Amino acid sequence: MLSVDGIPSENGIFQEVSQEVKNLQEDIKTGKFKNAYLLFGEEAYLKIQYKEKLIHALNPDDDTMNFTKYEGKGIEVREMIDLCETMPFFADHRVVLVENSGFFKNKCDELADYMKTLPDYLRLVFVEEEVDKRSRMYKAVKNCGRIVEFAKQDEKTLMRWAAGILAREGRKITTRDMELFLTKTGTDMGNIRMELEKLITYTMGQDIVTREDIEEICTTRTENKIFDMVRAVTERNQRRALDLYNDLLTLREPPMRILFLLSKQFRQMCLAKKMAGEGSSQNEIATRLGVPSFVARNILACARAYSVEELEQAEEDFVDAEEAVKTGRLQDVLSVELLIVKYSTERKR
Repeated sequence: MLSVDGIPSENGIFQEVSQEVKNLQEDIKTGKFKNAYLLFGEEAYLKIQYKEKLIHALNPDDDTMNFTKYEGKGIEVREMIDLCETMPFFADHRVVLVENSGFFKNKCDELADYMKTLPDYLRLVFVEEEVDKRSRMYKAVKNCGRIVEFAKQDEKTLMRWAAGILAREGRKITTRDMELFLTKTGTDMGNIRMELEKLITYTMGQDIVTREDIEEICTTRTENKIFDMVRAVTERNQRRALDLYNDLLTLREPPMRILFLLSKQFRQMCLAKKMAGEGSSQNEIATRLGVPSFVARNILACARAYSVEELEQAEEDFVDAEEAVKTGRLQDVLSVELLIVKYSTERKR
């Protein structure tokens, strides 16, 4: 069974965290806050968790008089600064939450200048997906506040986290079955958490989560359905590959999106095969592809069905197919079907 050493705490937040996160936790615990915070990064689940904890600590009574939220691009900076300059009403802090503003990607000199003279009562919380660390705003927050990055979690951390949640509900799972689960959910922690809830409910009364449970109840992402189709193609199982393609069309997946994802899978197979031929390890290949190690293993297994030359030709064929659709020479549904047929046809002996 999968070990759950180092699993997250009861509230779902990681115990093994960066120093940045530890500093943020300490601020929340002690109530000694900085004037400004920037939470950013690709891992939306953790970012949202900490945003909510920070805002609750800053505004525990949900005081609407002294809390304001701005969201999206197009925020009127002068209006926001005027609000920040307004003293809190019978409270210690005025809390201003700014989400997905683009201030840390595009120039915002007026706000960057204002950050040098923030009033003591003000608590500014910025939440962004992407930032430019060279921007004036990034440097301004770094000088007067705290910056915390929430990066995508690695495969082992996600497996321990998911196993820990199952363990608290009295469930065990093998490493191989956890790998299957993550191939279905992807690495987005919010999606993993949602699928775990379904799995826990479905396995009520059981001690062990099985492969059959996962296959029965967990939703497969479109990209993984594409990989199932690719696997059928590489196994020369043409009927199954076409059935899976038709299933995707029934689910109203656009043929050009299917073509894009199919092309991506073959590019990954080509690169993985080349790297393996050069002596790269599975972990090195996984890092280069930006996927978990067990996904790299599956990609390598599929790549064995073709030579490097065939995979390079496939990449060219996908580009040609896209061009044929865009110029009206070929219908989109048919273009993908022809590629599936070509690369799932048995080789001539």
